[in-house]
Amino acid sequence: MLNWAARYYPIIRILKAQGLFNSGSLLEIGSGSIGIGQFRRISFIGCDISFDSRPKWPMTPVIASAVQLPFQDNEFDITVTSDVMEHIPPEMRKKVIGESLRVARKLAIFGFPCGQVAWESDRSLHSAYVDANMTPPGWLTEHMEAPFPEPELFADIDGWQIQQFGSESITFHSWMMRKEMSLLFVLLSSIGLRAAPYVMEAWLRKADRDPYYRQIFALRRCEEKFRIPRGKRAIE
Repeated sequence: MLNWAARYYPIIRILKAQGLFNSGSLLEIGSGSIGIGQFRRISFIGCDISFDSRPKWPMTPVIASAVQLPFQDNEFDITVTSDVMEHIPPEMRKKVIGESLRVARKLAIFGFPCGQVAWESDRSLHSAYVDANMTPPGWLTEHMEAPFPEPELFADIDGWQIQQFGSESITFHSWMMRKEMSLLFVLLSSIGLRAAPYVMEAWLRKADRDPYYRQIFALRRCEEKFRIPRGKRAIE
């Protein structure tokens, strides 16, 4: 679906800029049954507390909690945590970050809806489902249970270079998610993503405007050289 592309395309651009798209061991935390494997066709580990459906290739699934990962220190070149932090109770979010950094050897990427304005946008979307006599998706109901994470989560992290990027304007995200209440839109956008992915990516990049729905944090160990994706400016 289009919202999956909006989530993962910025992450893919970071991996390409760091030379880690076509190689490198990767752990995705909170992957669900598909995860980044929809866009990066290289074997990876997908970790989640459960899988609603049979995990799909190229994922190797592992059932585990994000606050206690069953992996060795520095076991993976890359860790990815995409649209997961907002589902973690606020008092446990720092622990999830710490676990992700513990098992990452080179790069850790976090993307999540960020801040009060983004939360209010999802509250409006939740109301739209209720008003249409439709059951809100489970992920959206969970979004209502706690405030969204803030950038301050990444303050005072030693030993890592941090780059922050805004992704997906709130206006565009609200429009897209309401459109995806229609199965016809989901079908047509899925066809577009398969037939013309580069065109769709260029179109989605035009939606990267402030105020942002999502913030992406890319952390690279200090001894590694950081390369910013083309067309992106880091937020200092």
